[in-house]
Amino acid sequence: MENGKFVISLDFELLWGVFDKVHHKEKITYFKNTRQVIPKILQLFSEFEISCTWATVGMLFNSNWNEWESNRPQKLPAYMNSKLSAYNFGDSVKANGTEDLCFAPDLVRQIAETPGQELATHTYSHYYCSEKGQTVEAFQADLQKAITMAEAMGVELKSLVFPRNQLNPEYLKICKQLGIETVRSNPENWYWKETEDSSFLKKVFRTGDAYFGKRDKSYPYSALKQEPGRPMEQKASRLLRPYSENSFLNRLKVNRIKAEMKTAAMKKEIYHLWWHPHNFGENPEKNLEDLRQILTTYKQLNREFGFESVSMKELYDLQRQKQPEIV
Repeated sequence: MENGKFVISLDFELLWGVFDKVHHKEKITYFKNTRQVIPKILQLFSEFEISCTWATVGMLFNSNWNEWESNRPQKLPAYMNSKLSAYNFGDSVKANGTEDLCFAPDLVRQIAETPGQELATHTYSHYYCSEKGQTVEAFQADLQKAITMAEAMGVELKSLVFPRNQLNPEYLKICKQLGIETVRSNPENWYWKETEDSSFLKKVFRTGDAYFGKRDKSYPYSALKQEPGRPMEQKASRLLRPYSENSFLNRLKVNRIKAEMKTAAMKKEIYHLWWHPHNFGENPEKNLEDLRQILTTYKQLNREFGFESVSMKELYDLQRQKQPEIV
């Protein structure tokens, strides 16, 4: 029987992931810290021999606003809520001083060149697949642009994470047709379903689950969903929430993750941890210390149980070897 697997995926977005929720002028230091913390995360991953999938918004591959303008897909998403459009937002902030919030080709290259790191896609424009007004054709144009941008950097995209976890089943065939082999799907808990619905009750349960409740977040290999003509779906287990100034809650959060990792290692199951690099934008050193604690536990479990760190692509490849008929 195969040993347990530890998967980490990061949603690398910078401002493209939150422009509809925050005012960019209030987040300059936040994203400056994010840019500085990413190399430190990579250093920790190297130190602890961690494989990681970096699901990266394709717009980050651009160097400046002129390049961004030249890389618009032929068909853009026509959200009924126009405030969700990355293109409308970009047009409104194109000015000196915003490039570091929106572009990061240097960091993208550093990730791609670091051993064990998989550069994946978070779509080109942080595309919302379940919002009213967007279409299959616009999604395909968006994903193709992300693939083209990565190819120009010498990277072949094989894994995808849907922005805001809006997994639209209708789009999985398009992903497969464009070469995407695996995607991250959502936990089966009711409060992670239909993520475009961010009701107060769902937010309460998602937050509370970080600290209390059953330790049921790992899952067996049989839970990996594979259907012909679609990418393999691998469920997220746990969102690593940012450092909390409440030391009691912060210890609960970290200890809960470590206990869930141990359960996965002992049961020979999969544990998939994810977060956004910008979650470390406040209290970056405290967040890095939390991560170090988690990775130290991983190394202990690796020695004791053979618990193994793999990227999303590596997990797919392992399953493909066992089930070669899935195409």
